[in-house]
Amino acid sequence: AVVSTQSTGLSKYKDTTCCFNDDIQGTASVALAGILGSLRITNNKISDHTFVFLGAGEANLGIAELICLKMEKEGMAKEEAHKKIFMMDSRGLIVKTRTDLSEHKIHFAKDMAGTKSLEEVVKMIKPTALIGASATPNTFTKPIIEEMTRNNERPIIFALSNPTSKSECTADEAYTWSNNKAVFASGSPFPRYDKNGAVFEPGQGNNAYIFPAVALGVMCCGSIRIPDDLFLTAAEALSELVSEKDLAVGRVYPRLSDIKEISVHVSVAVIKRCYELNLATVLPMPDDLETFVRSQLYSSDYESFIPTTYEYPK
Repeated sequence: AVVSTQSTGLSKYKDTTCCFNDDIQGTASVALAGILGSLRITNNKISDHTFVFLGAGEANLGIAELICLKMEKEGMAKEEAHKKIFMMDSRGLIVKTRTDLSEHKIHFAKDMAGTKSLEEVVKMIKPTALIGASATPNTFTKPIIEEMTRNNERPIIFALSNPTSKSECTADEAYTWSNNKAVFASGSPFPRYDKNGAVFEPGQGNNAYIFPAVALGVMCCGSIRIPDDLFLTAAEALSELVSEKDLAVGRVYPRLSDIKEISVHVSVAVIKRCYELNLATVLPMPDDLETFVRSQLYSSDYESFIPTTYEYPK
């Protein structure tokens, strides 16, 4: 009921009110940013990929829709983009013969036989990317990751469920079972991997990369709405900050310790897009957006923690 309320409320108000839902849109944006970072390792476009999602709740549906929006931006028709997405919920693969599908799932229903086996789906579809937000641990099994590795030179494996105890697989499992070929990201932090001469520092898709920066950008320019396009822009801006050094250790996100500078960069991109979409009400557009954004930041720095004292005459 809560999930349905989130989605219904967002659909009802997002086109008329300045609001967003971090669980849906923030999660989608940070996941897409990780995928865009992964493309610099796989060396192709997002429209070249086929995605299988384990879990069809609001988080994965939001990710799937934003992926489709990015594919559309690359020139693919929406219907064709939907064909690139395969989704599984607790009742199995989402297919057209099912009569229990919500409105949000129908877009991704396929004209094929249903199955409840993720392994069977991976063998049948041969996806290039496997994304989990099912809150069910140990579902990305060794046979599934081995199958992904047979079909792809660098399989994308995102285990986004958190906490760690609910992750679809661990970073260690993804790297070990794929012979160190997996491009891995997670919703929970995992330790550095150092085995058999391979060193990886798995990235964590933390919503903190996105929602403060989007909110800052929207407030700075006085945007009247927050369309999905802004979350696509935020994802693209975040992925730009992934360095070659990050990619060398398999990390598809910049370091979270740099969050302040990351937020400034993402906010500037969001503001630019707001002006392009004629959503901004702060006019004219500031000449130097980065300086403008930095002037709006809250600072906890003080010149001195010692209060000022005065000598009174005797």
